[in-house]
Amino acid sequence: MFRTSDIVLIAVMVSAAALTFKTKREAEEQLAAVHKIQAQIRYEEDTIDLLKADWSLLTQPSRLQKLAETYKSQLELEPVSARQIIGLDDLPAKPLTIEDLSSERLGGMADSSSKELMGNDPVVTGGIVQ
Repeated sequence: MFRTSDIVLIAVMVSAAALTFKTKREAEEQLAAVHKIQAQIRYEEDTIDLLKADWSLLTQPSRLQKLAETYKSQLELEPVSARQIIGLDDLPAKPLTIEDLSSERLGGMADSSSKELMGNDPVVTGGIVQ
């Protein structure tokens, strides 16, 4: 009938076929994962492009000027002075206390003492009178 070598050979062939099938299935799963990731990348890139287009539309100077004029009376906006704007490099690394405020550190913005800041003058923050 069958010799021992025939049975071993059949077992090796079946094992090789099973291993080949397993390898092929894993490769197909990984290929499907790659396709899924590529589709996700395309979706995210499209989303980024849409957001850039929206940002470009929303930050058009003419649109912003029109909105400022439209809502000027409703928001009671006041013109921004150059002393209200500071650059990112001028911002402190840690929160400031009243003692830390000096005219050379903030470019002359804090010349008055804290008692003078609490006077009867309206407080202007962000261009809105409070």
